[in-house]
Amino acid sequence: MFAGKTDPNYDEPTSIIEGKITFNGAPLNVKGTDQTVQLKLYQPGYALRAEVPVYVKQDGSFSIKVFDGKYKLVGRDNNGPWLNATDTVEINLQGKAQVNYEVEPYYTIENTQLSLSTDYRFSGSFNLIKNISTANLSYYTLLISKTAFVDDVSNIYRKDFTTAPGNPISISEDLNNNASVKSASTLFARVGVRATAADQAIYSEVIKIR
Repeated sequence: MFAGKTDPNYDEPTSIIEGKITFNGAPLNVKGTDQTVQLKLYQPGYALRAEVPVYVKQDGSFSIKVFDGKYKLVGRDNNGPWLNATDTVEINLQGKAQVNYEVEPYYTIENTQLSLSTDYRFSGSFNLIKNISTANLSYYTLLISKTAFVDDVSNIYRKDFTTAPGNPISISEDLNNNASVKSASTLFARVGVRATAADQAIYSEVIKIR
């Protein structure tokens, strides 16, 4: 039985399936706001194979409490900054299961360096890696937030770019006139890249810049 079933004859589930979205074994960073990126979990033969959403956090991790049993973890159709994920991970859950879900992202981001000087000049650089030969760039973006949650919804500053001149990609912004940035006691940043075929951007790790 899945978590969330309300039946007084059953205890709450305590077994855990947890893991990360990965590419070649390395976790991928995604949008964490609004439970946008999801996998789905179902238990064959039970409750008409009802699916339960598995929400992915911004560091690519996920966790869900369910009852012991046999499950299948699959990608949600056309969701995420990767080729449509159709693989199925079979899980035999007994207390706790650690699983990774492998995908093929259109792009990945490497060697990210982001900083903000005392006079509010932002500088950053990163390498943009095309993993799918047919991928086309929609945009890459710089995002700054007052909290460690940073994406295209959770931010106080955003700037998009539509052309990538080649690696490393450099970003330089004068934020001295940005009141939101100047008034913040803490600042975090990351960059994101979206392919034209994807519904979401892929992101770098979050970096504290103040």
